[in-house]
Order: sequence, then structure tokens, then C-alpha cells
Amino acid sequence: MQTATLFDLPAIQTGPQGAPATTPAKKARRPRKVHASVPLTPSTTVPDELIRDADWVVVNSSGGKDSQAMLSYVVRRAKALGMLDKVIVIHADLGDIEWGGTKALAEEQARLVGVRRFEVVQAKGADLLGRVLIRFGKLKAKAEREAIEAGLDPAAVKVAPAWPSSSARWCTSDMKRGPIWTLFTKLAAELSHLGRPVRILNCMGQRAAESAPRAKLAEVEIDRSASNGKRHVTVWRPIHGWSDAEVWREIERSGLPYHPAYDWGMRRLSCSFCVLGCEADVVLAARLRPQKAHEYAAMEVQVAADFKHGLSMAEIIVRAAELEAEHGPLRRPPAGTAMAGFVGKSRTAMYLGRRDLLRERLTLAS
Repeated sequence: MQTATLFDLPAIQTGPQGAPATTPAKKARRPRKVHASVPLTPSTTVPDELIRDADWVVVNSSGGKDSQAMLSYVVRRAKALGMLDKVIVIHADLGDIEWGGTKALAEEQARLVGVRRFEVVQAKGADLLGRVLIRFGKLKAKAEREAIEAGLDPAAVKVAPAWPSSSARWCTSDMKRGPIWTLFTKLAAELSHLGRPVRILNCMGQRAAESAPRAKLAEVEIDRSASNGKRHVTVWRPIHGWSDAEVWREIERSGLPYHPAYDWGMRRLSCSFCVLGCEADVVLAARLRPQKAHEYAAMEVQVAADFKHGLSMAEIIVRAAELEAEHGPLRRPPAGTAMAGFVGKSRTAMYLGRRDLLRERLTLAS
């Protein structure tokens, strides 16, 4: 029998009885209609004008360093304009795949800068691992169906990887973007009395230094996919051009607490095991969260595909075990370790003092 894949099926094959078996033409997708009122380009790219023009200023917070640096910066500008009441912080709760305490930290950061409205959104249904399994089932059924239509053996098909990847970031659309757009609908309804589309300024902490694809993103653009006749969404990436050092200097200046995962050595936050994370990060995560790493490895077996292209979670676990054997268990690093590499030990010590004072004041106020 021939082997078929989702991406390598011939258009015409000889069927079991010698008759030509053609793969049915796929239905063309209808282009999504965007409401005529949605502009093609933003009316301004000037930060203060963006805030003034917006009805809502939505700050997306993963609880990570880029999010909190952006939050500090945006709130500082909004306060100067006397428009802090427009600012809302949104956290997309990813459940157990997040680092512990992430949601609580994102809320604390919002409270500490004076934002009164903190919203948590969460996708309905299965968690990430559950969604990987569901996606695998759908991909497998599709591959088998197409093999049968092409006269091939369905038992021999190769199924496309079910894990998220840089080219298939369905985890972002399913677990973040979708729930956030649902909240946008609610925000637009709250201001429906305006009698016009509600203007939402959607602030994202994406930076050009993170990757080549993010470097190509515009600092300000109209999100036509998220916009409709009731809301116009403008995406603003306030720290798009910032370096790592600038991010840490903003955190140091603000006194906002950052997640301890950075002190352990993680370069990025949100998902403990991000398919886009570097090898060092996922190996470190496997040492810090061994039980969750084994859950990912078990899912690799079920869907017959590696967690990362060319690097399985099983191999990641082996590398983590080798480091444990060579260096012993991880020891908790001193608070401020990550920051000290960018602003120095002296300024980090002062930051820790301000951070603790801010937390004390918040506790007393509440």
C-alpha cells in the first residue's frame, strides 16, 4: 500500500477497481466581510492621541515582563492625560499550563498601578493538552477520509502534527484571542449609548527583538478581523521597539513585582512549556515542573508527534534529568537575580525595597 499524508495526496489515483478516483475539489472559503465603517488605517500613531481617541484602552497582560513594562508605560501616559478610567487590564487565563501565580500577579500589577478594572477571560472546554488530542482526532479522520477517496490505505496515512507551532498558532487564537474578542463584545455593549462604533485601543506587549515575525509587525494598525459595525479595534504595540534592557529598566522604575520564574532563568512567561520557547527554557521548565512535563510526554505518545519540531518532550525530560544528576536539584535564586543583570545589584536592591513598600501599601488600602 502507498503512504499518504495530509499534504502529499495526488489529485488522481487508480481506485480499487481500476477506475479513476479523484479527490473532490475543496470548497473555496468565502472572504470575510468587514463592516464598511471600519477604517483601513489608523487616524494617528501618536501615543497620547491614541489614548485620547479611544473609548477603552485595553492592556493585555500575561503577567510577564513585557506585559508589565507595557502596563507601566501606558498607565503613566493615561494618568498624565487624566484618562486612567479608560484603562482595563485583561488576562487570558490558560489554566494549569501557566506558571503558578501568574493570574494573581497580573491582577496585583494592575492594582499597584491604580487600574480599577481587571478582567479575566478563559476559553471554554478542554485545556491545551485536551485540545491537542481533539485536534489529532480531527486531523486523523480527515487524513483517513482523503486516503479512502484517493484509493489508498487509510491505515497507512501519516497525520499532520497536532501540536501548536510557529506556523499553526491555534493555541493563541483558541485560548487567548477568541475569549478576548468576546470581552470586546461586552465592552462595546457597555457603551452602545454612544450611537457609534466603540473605539477600543488594544495594547499588546509584542516586541521586535523577540523574533523576525514580530519585527515585521506594525506599531499601530487597525485590527479589521476584530472590528465590526459596533466596535473598531486599533492594535497598539507601545514597546515594540524596546530592548530587553529597556523593559527591565521600566520594571525597575515602576517597582512592580515580576514573576519569580525569571529569576530561575526563564526567558519568557505565560505557558510553562511554550512550543516557541528555546530549548534551554523548556529544559528548565521540565526541571521546575516535572509532573507537567511527563503529561506532555504522555500526550506525545497519544498523538504520535513531538512537542517541538525535532525535539520531543521525552528528550527534554532526559536532558533535565542529566542536569539534575550533574548539578543537583535547582536551588531558589535570590530575588532580583534576573533584573540585576540589566540594572546592577545596587539599583535592584532599591527596586526590591520599593516593590515591598508598594505591596504593603496595597495591602493596607484593601
